[in-house]
Amino acid sequence: MVQHGYDKERIRNRLHRVEGQVRGIERMVEDDRYCVDILTQVAAVRTALESIAYEILSDHVNHCVSDALASGEAERATEKSQELLAAVQRFAKTT
Repeated sequence: MVQHGYDKERIRNRLHRVEGQVRGIERMVEDDRYCVDILTQVAAVRTALESIAYEILSDHVNHCVSDALASGEAERATEKSQELLAAVQRFAKTT
């Protein structure tokens, strides 16, 4: 079993809250709510998802990358470093 650095239960709970926010936006659309109010809620969901992504990225650095560097295994350290750079690049494109 692979152990990841993030708190699975915490992330799941946060994702469930975002899911509820998205359902709320859907209801707003169904109720013909004002466009700007809907856009405000969409922005809030995007911000919440970015926050979750940042938390996972931070945990990746503090757990996965840190462990790989501390292991002294050059190949593993290189692999995790490359993963980190790719993740930062993807994350930076979304913000």
